[in-house]
Amino acid sequence: MKIIDQSWAWVQKPVLPLHILETAGRTCYKSESKITDDSAKKFIQMILARGHESVIEHVSASVRFITNRGVTHELVRHRLCAFSQESTRYVNYGGDDIEFIRPVWIENGYDEQGDAFNTFIDACLISEKNYNQLLSFGWRPEQAREVLPNSLKTEIVVTANLREWRHIFKLRTSIAAHPQIRELMTDCLNGFKSEIPVLFDDI
Repeated sequence: MKIIDQSWAWVQKPVLPLHILETAGRTCYKSESKITDDSAKKFIQMILARGHESVIEHVSASVRFITNRGVTHELVRHRLCAFSQESTRYVNYGGDDIEFIRPVWIENGYDEQGDAFNTFIDACLISEKNYNQLLSFGWRPEQAREVLPNSLKTEIVVTANLREWRHIFKLRTSIAAHPQIRELMTDCLNGFKSEIPVLFDDI
């Protein structure tokens, strides 16, 4: 058994997103002649201020998340995305250390967390043992998975247009969001802010 931290990484970054969005958006106003080398940022700020967010649907980004299955159950509720997730039906975890995601409210120095963390570790160890035992009884991975918990590590690739990413970040970085998804999505939001100026500055 291994306890690992969740993470995210780009699968495909948007290339020249502001220029693409400006070109698309100016079609609405027939103002393509106003496009200059540095006009995109101001134009995008203007359409966001007007609530004209359909324009930002023209650019998409793809991200790979390594997280737990509880988080992915929340992510897949965003129906305007495309999802490809590691399958517990076809992936056989038998014979390897099963990976579980560290809850974000447990500090990195886990060995001093006391009874609560030890209970979490025990639950992971028991589920790993039971999974392997069910496989040894002849159950297929899709059957043995019934004993695996929400903390099981999984990978999911999410593709969405930038308007949908804005929606996801607004919901999942909120103080009302579950702490596990909030930490992951806050870090991801910072990556979007760094890579794509203007579009995420207000979140």
